[in-house]
Amino acid sequence: MAFKLNRSSKEPMSEINVTPFVDVMLVLLIIFMVTAPLLTVGVQVDLPESSADSLPEEQEPLTLTINSKGEIFIQESKVEYEKIIAKVLAVSKNRTDTRIYVRGDKSINYGRVLEIMGLLSGSGFTKVALISEPYKER
Repeated sequence: MAFKLNRSSKEPMSEINVTPFVDVMLVLLIIFMVTAPLLTVGVQVDLPESSADSLPEEQEPLTLTINSKGEIFIQESKVEYEKIIAKVLAVSKNRTDTRIYVRGDKSINYGRVLEIMGLLSGSGFTKVALISEPYKER
């Protein structure tokens, strides 16, 4: 027994098969979920803990990092001490009201972090702040 369809075999099919589209979208979703946390890693430092509240962020701040070896990074690029101000001014497009977060490893000398913060403040940057890990009760 043969079934006769309502349309002739020469007419184009008007329905869209969404199954391949859904399959592709699910694969893309999984890829983005796996890679998104990897994009925010940056330079590895062991931050000290603090019980202070987080600051609200209007725009992405500029991050200056001092790792456990005393090396200085602006975002993820290594910078020599003498060139910090020139690089920060270049990245911030000569805007001294740019928010700068200083991330210092807890194993380095506190004076080194203050020296770099003083250098930034002395160069006219008004929004310089320290970053710490949220306090965890033990």
